[in-house]
Amino acid sequence: MDRIKRLSYEVLDEHKSKFGVDFADNKQVLNQISIIRSKGLKNEIAGYITKFIKKEIREEKTKQDRIEASRSITETEQDIEIVNDSSELSTPEDDDSVIVMDNSTSEVSETVEEKTE
Repeated sequence: MDRIKRLSYEVLDEHKSKFGVDFADNKQVLNQISIIRSKGLKNEIAGYITKFIKKEIREEKTKQDRIEASRSITETEQDIEIVNDSSELSTPEDDDSVIVMDNSTSEVSETVEEKTE
C-alpha cells in the first residue's frame, strides 16, 4: 500500500466522522487534527480521503438501489401469484378439482362459452 493510502486510512480510522465530500473542508479538518508540513502531501491525503468518502457514499447508494429493486421484484412476484390464484376455476362435476388457467386460456374459454350460448 502506498504512503498516501496508508496515511489516509490512519487518519480515517480515528476521525472518519469529521470528513465529508468537499475537498477544501477535508483539507481544513486535516489541518486541525494533524501536522503535515508538506502542502503537496496534505493535498494528496485530503484528495484521497475525499475520493474515498465519495466512493463509499456511491457504493451505499448502489446497495440501497439494489435492495429497493429486489423488493420491487418481490412485490411484482406476489402480484403475479395473486393473479394466478384468482384464475383458478372449479368444475361443476367435482367441487374438489381445480382447473388452472392463464389469462389467454381464460379469454378463449369465455369466447367459446359465449358462442355456445
